[in-house]
Amino acid sequence: MNETINGTSPDTISPQMLADLGSGYVAYVRTFLSEEVNALFPQAPAMAPGQKLWALLSANGTPILLADTPQAVLANAAEHNLLTVSVH
Repeated sequence: MNETINGTSPDTISPQMLADLGSGYVAYVRTFLSEEVNALFPQAPAMAPGQKLWALLSANGTPILLADTPQAVLANAAEHNLLTVSVH
């Protein structure tokens, strides 16, 4: 069976195309330590090391929000009608 997705064969879907399928609909929640934050959020202020933070990222990995509680991340996702998944 060789079905197509939007006219594209599954054999020709690039990783970027796959990530873009969920953009605007799906976001994922990921925990970070404060020393890792500046890699995705370069504008974030310096923080004491060892703090656990939560981030909301779009399906393609674009950072959306950084917070100090998972509830704040989930509330933001709900406010924007995003389905959330977690990354392990």
